[in-house]
Amino acid sequence: MSRLDKKQALLDTALTLFVSQGFHATSTASIAKQAGVATGTLFHHFSSKDELMKQLFLSIKQEFANAIKGQISQKGDIKADAQHLWQVAINWAIENPLKQEFFQQYSMSPSIPAAIRQQAMNDILSFMGELILQGQKTGELAHYPLSLMQESCHGQFLAATRYFLDHPETWENDEHKQASFSMFWNAMKA
Repeated sequence: MSRLDKKQALLDTALTLFVSQGFHATSTASIAKQAGVATGTLFHHFSSKDELMKQLFLSIKQEFANAIKGQISQKGDIKADAQHLWQVAINWAIENPLKQEFFQQYSMSPSIPAAIRQQAMNDILSFMGELILQGQKTGELAHYPLSLMQESCHGQFLAATRYFLDHPETWENDEHKQASFSMFWNAMKA
């Protein structure tokens, strides 16, 4: 197994164990053992379990951002773009239930330092802030503080994905799909 393969195996194993057992109940030794590497190898890649958690969080956020960033149409119709991105984001969550479950458990957790959450929001997901500012500039979105709007969007996404993960058949229902977007949009519109 190459060095990069070992690091990825550790991240994948940590994801599974953090979701199934919780962060505090998961030991570094159990992560290493289940990943098939020595505990020293884990510490070669990550200085601590907290560092492993941070890198896992940021790598999944980056994967999520990459999946939806390429879907921005740039047509200038903020509402249509927002609806399309909302659906793409929820599709990603449904297609990646373990990663979304990780977000459900850790996005607002004190296990993820506020600075790391801010890095994810302001750097990795910066295009979302740009869309909000564009919508505020055109008068389509309310002029609330950007950071508050981003957190509100994030909270609504977590709530909607929790619902759709618990009731996957409803995501195929156009009424539920439209209602989820309408609630999201109505919370932000001017």
